[in-house]
Amino acid sequence: VNDYYRTFGFENFHLRLSLWDPENTEKYIGDAKIWESTQEHLRSILVDMGVPFVEEVGEAAFYGPKIDIQFTTALGREESMSTIQLDFAAKDRFELSYKDENGEENGEVFVIHRAPLSTHERFVAFLTEHWIGNFPTWLSPIQVQVITISEKQIEYAAEVKTALESAGVRVKVDDSDATIGKKIRMHRKMRPAYMLILGEDEAANQTVSIRARNGDQCNGVPLDQFVSELFAEITNRERDLGLVPSS
Repeated sequence: VNDYYRTFGFENFHLRLSLWDPENTEKYIGDAKIWESTQEHLRSILVDMGVPFVEEVGEAAFYGPKIDIQFTTALGREESMSTIQLDFAAKDRFELSYKDENGEENGEVFVIHRAPLSTHERFVAFLTEHWIGNFPTWLSPIQVQVITISEKQIEYAAEVKTALESAGVRVKVDDSDATIGKKIRMHRKMRPAYMLILGEDEAANQTVSIRARNGDQCNGVPLDQFVSELFAEITNRERDLGLVPSS
């Protein structure tokens, strides 16, 4: 779990052991014995792993205790991102059993509900809020936006697009007849990691002029160098946009 979330840039999270509320038993399935047993099982796993965690009474699912991954969002709220649940009720509700090593039917079945990255929609919402839409290159929906200055660069823009796509880069090209200023303003709203501005010099010399999301620029970079360095930045899942030195 730690590897999952730190890869995506999340650091501010902790584990919570969510327990039943013995003072409010009508909310739950099962008796005190099974609840205490399953809760202690999850608790011992966390202790054996040596990970810090907190316990919260009344936060269990109605069918069993769970381990929740709790995040503090960019707005300061604590939210449950994902969960690992120990379901002891499913065996009776769905008449589950298995054959043991002796070929005998055994009804001691426990179901684990595991969603380490939550639902896709919820996880993307957390990501968007966390990065405020300014995703690192490897997560950016549009990693490179190619922009031509005039129709004279349309052919070269196609070459640049092919080179980037061959490296697995998500790239779009704007070769419309809008002004360069209008194109930059329009595509900045989509927050690509990088914009490549192609003019006569770039087309003649097989170079690109790079404009990073933060506005930093670097001109006259050889196309093959840019593709190689961008591929490394994506492959290494770098958090920062590192292809343009900060001014």
